Amino acid sequence: MRLRDRFGRRRHALPRGLAPAVGLFACALAACVGGPDGGPRSAARTPPVAADAPVAADAVPASGTRIGAGSVKLALILPLTGQGAAIGTAMRNAAELAIEDFQKPDLEILVKDDRGTPDGAREAAQAALTDGADLVLGPLFAANVQAVAGVVRPVGKPMVAFSTDAAVAARGVYLLSFLPQTEVDRIVDAAVAGGRTSFAALIPESSYGNAVEAQFREAVARKGARLVVLERYPPGNPAAAVARVSGLIAGPGAQADALFLPDTPEGLTALAPALTRAGFSPARVKPLGTALWNDPRVFALPALQGGWFAAADPAGFATFSQRYQARFGAAPPRVATLAYDAVSLSAALTRQYGSQRFADATLTNPAGFAGTDGTFRFRPNGASDRSLAVSEIRSGGAAIVSPAPRALGPSGT
Repeated sequence: MRLRDRFGRRRHALPRGLAPAVGLFACALAACVGGPDGGPRSAARTPPVAADAPVAADAVPASGTRIGAGSVKLALILPLTGQGAAIGTAMRNAAELAIEDFQKPDLEILVKDDRGTPDGAREAAQAALTDGADLVLGPLFAANVQAVAGVVRPVGKPMVAFSTDAAVAARGVYLLSFLPQTEVDRIVDAAVAGGRTSFAALIPESSYGNAVEAQFREAVARKGARLVVLERYPPGNPAAAVARVSGLIAGPGAQADALFLPDTPEGLTALAPALTRAGFSPARVKPLGTALWNDPRVFALPALQGGWFAAADPAGFATFSQRYQARFGAAPPRVATLAYDAVSLSAALTRQYGSQRFADATLTNPAGFAGTDGTFRFRPNGASDRSLAVSEIRSGGAAIVSPAPRALGPSGT
């Protein structure tokens, strides 16, 4: 996979453990090789980037376009019309950028429009198989991933999809996305390493909240910490839940030393003032969050100053964004790197593994791969692990306090 380092130089990102002849880059892949997705599976979800994210007006491709002229065929299934079309178009552009950066790999990408619907995704997958695709990249939404899996997996074709809903992952249906479960694990691990032993949580009643609650309980137990209290609240209406837990998280009787608050920037603008009114002090009880916190509106909230959140190191996306904007004339949405990395990974595996390039054993290499947003790997069950940084909110901004590791530890630890 051909990427650039933070100085703008081209580099290869390949599976860890490959022979040196394949052109390993400076971070030495021989030793080292991220919100809700908004799909129709759950009406409560919204994408972590706006559906109207800016893209070049003339960059919208027609359904059925192709990128590259190699002998190995991939399908790229995205919403190019309908719900999520702006994001889908930007991801298609990112795929083109990856082909250019990899300098004409032996790939032909068959771009298919799923129209943002499961029916459209199913039709796109059937057309991709008819056209001879060996691997499907995409779709974006959870329900569409399920629809495509029902077409391609029975005939033994793997998928690398972009949904953030871990429930749609399965063997052969791999999620290259920013899964909230990975962020929860990272922030709990960091808090415990920083001396926090007693956790409280206020979690919105949403599909995203359901996913992070289950992972949070598991992570706290796995680290041997104590869960003092966990309360749910209707999105945007946290006052009653804050009142119920105030005696445990505020004042001299506080029993928790960390408070997990996995809400959106909009939700946090209601939650943070309620915490302040209840006497909550972030200097005594460490606020903790997920990548949803990575927003200037969150950085400005007094109740969250000194708080920590887990997210991909922003340096990779910043470099990618500059190159994307220079090429396409508009800033990319945050998820565009997923399409870039998926295509780049496909090119690298094709170059190195021949007929086994997309075998399950190849894709689930436990050492993982290096991508724009750091090291990632696919688990055999289709979910993914990512190396994430931990940042601290300070005076209207965020600073990394624990860098993303280059190598991933054992899965589930």
